[in-house]
Formats: sequence, structure tokens, C-alpha cells
Amino acid sequence: MNYKELKQICYEANMMLPKLGLVIFTFGNASAADRNMGVFAIKPSGVPYTDLIWQDIVVLDYDNNIIEGNKRPSSDTKTHALLYKSWNDAGGIVHTHSTYATAWAQAGRDIPNYGTTHADHLVQNIPCAPPLSDTAIHGDYETETGHQIINHFENNKLNYKEVNMVLLAHHAPFAWGTDVHKAVYNSAILEEIAKMAWLTEQINPNANVLPEALMQKHYERKHGSNAYYGQ
Repeated sequence: MNYKELKQICYEANMMLPKLGLVIFTFGNASAADRNMGVFAIKPSGVPYTDLIWQDIVVLDYDNNIIEGNKRPSSDTKTHALLYKSWNDAGGIVHTHSTYATAWAQAGRDIPNYGTTHADHLVQNIPCAPPLSDTAIHGDYETETGHQIINHFENNKLNYKEVNMVLLAHHAPFAWGTDVHKAVYNSAILEEIAKMAWLTEQINPNANVLPEALMQKHYERKHGSNAYYGQ
């Protein structure tokens, strides 16, 4: 893949975010990595989706050095770069401020696994990493955001290949995947699960989480060694 192709893929992924109702104005970004070239492409900072063209996309290495592009990359670039540098199998990352997922993040809560829609994608609660310390906020904020996510996964023995979405307390959601299209998909799934969980608690504040047997059944039939979902 060359830089033009990578930028085009990244552009198309970014343009899916407003179509899916995950962003408004400039509230988000998607990035796409090419592991063979050791680079990733990301949306430029502050460019409205209505004005974005593929030529605006910026290409960087995992140390945040701009390789190609004449615009300033997303303000969240250092977070993306650190995740790529730390998680070798991440091929795409999406950060949004989608309404329901962000509301759970602002509440500082994991999203409980209430139903089979959630279990079709992961058996765990969707984790919410704790808020950054004042020291981290006043330091290299975007890099520290990446460290906060990585540390939360390590401290809670979560596998980023299985749990491919996270909330950051007081902030918003991040999702990733083996490529940027999968990252967009996971970002949309996260928003839907967040909405369903919120509605569940409005209907029944004492709702029970999904029974373990049903949770495992729905996950394994799509992702297990004997999965039978799909063609």
C-alpha cells in the first residue's frame, strides 16, 4: 500500500462516522495503520467533516513524526500513536464523542453486560478507565491518555484483541480493530450497546446482568473455535 491508498482508506473511514451518527462537526477522528510501512494516517485537527477531502489526511510514524501532509494532525494523534506502538495487532483506531457512550464515560461507569447484543461482541463489561491525574493532565496529555488506557487493560488483565473498546472517565470512547473498517464497526457497536444499557436501566434500575451461560453461548457462537454464525 502507498501513502495515497492509506490516506484514501482513512478518509473513507472518517466519513463513515457522521453517516453513522457517531460525530457532529469535528467531534472525532479515525486513523488507519499500515504495519508494513510502519505508519498511520489520521484526520487533520479541527477540519469539519463537511469540508474534509482525502488529500487533507496526515501520515505519521508511531513516534508522531509527520511523513506526509500539510495540515496539523488530530489533537488526539499521540494517543493513537502510543496505542499503535504498544498494540501490534491494532490496525485502526476510532475516537468519538458519541452521545450514549460518552454519557457512560462522563458517569465514570463500565457498561454492564445486560444482553445478548453485548455478548455477541464481548463477554466482559465495556471498561471505563479512571480519569487522569492532575499531573498527567498538565503533562503530555494525549500521550498520558494512551497510557491510561493501556494501564487499565494491564491492571485488569484485559486483552485488547478481545476487548476492542473502552471509555475514558470524564472524556469519551475509543475503539479499535484489525483495520480501520473494523474499528468503525466497533465504535458503532459500542454506541448501540451504550444506548441499550442506558435504556435498560431506565426501564428497570435493578436489571440483572446476562447469565453467564447465555453470555458465553452468544459470544462463542460468533467467536469461539466452533463458531457457526455467518456463512
